[in-house]
Amino acid sequence: MKTGRVEIPDSPLRPGAGPTSICYRESGVGVPLLFLHGGWGYEIYPFDNQIAALGGRFRIVIPDRSGYGKSSPISSLPADFHARAAEETLRFLDALQIERALLWGHSDGAVIAALMGLVAPDRVRGVILEAFHYASDKAASREWMQSVLASPDRIGERSKAALMRDHSAEWRKVVEQNASAWLEIGRTNPPDMYGGKLAELSVPTLFIYGANDPRTEPGDLEAVRRALPKAEVWIIEARHSPHSELASAEECTRIAGEFLSGLG
Repeated sequence: MKTGRVEIPDSPLRPGAGPTSICYRESGVGVPLLFLHGGWGYEIYPFDNQIAALGGRFRIVIPDRSGYGKSSPISSLPADFHARAAEETLRFLDALQIERALLWGHSDGAVIAALMGLVAPDRVRGVILEAFHYASDKAASREWMQSVLASPDRIGERSKAALMRDHSAEWRKVVEQNASAWLEIGRTNPPDMYGGKLAELSVPTLFIYGANDPRTEPGDLEAVRRALPKAEVWIIEARHSPHSELASAEECTRIAGEFLSGLG
């Protein structure tokens, strides 16, 4: 896998800061397939299995959002960061001259992918939404978010090592900013992350949930099925990251591969 860097004139995640550098990973050839990472960055839940399985059919591109990895830093993460990141990602596609792409978003990346499908359906061939967030108020996760905001070192040695690979000494800032933003989202946002507009998502959509995901709120899955009754929904034996967990990665990749093949 090679790495690259492009510059966009500005980013909504860095208002007033001017040109923004986006670092990305790239592998394979074919139709562009973007992997959009979650709130702690790419290395914590890498897409190694999917790169190996799909790189022969797709041009896999994995951007680091502003504030992550070696992309330009941010000063803060506002409560509307998902919408800002969706716009940044569209500008990233422009910089790579990619007109349309498939999107596979995980966790925060799934919210961003869905928002891109809503605001720019002509740029999106289809979306895979893994560990998808629906409710704005993450009541079941609030205590955990408060704990990692107060002490990021509680997350464990394996997670720390992955975060340090991605963000070096800035890893605590990444964890703190994400937890703080989600707590603010729960206090200030409408009941769902999409302002009641998820039903307007018109691009082909696949949902993948871990049956034991602690970040999925009670009622989220039912709300998703009401909003998009024709979307494909899979629940597999996993926690928050079916694509990277050892016991579920192969099944997750198979399900995603079949969905992508069905798009032609």
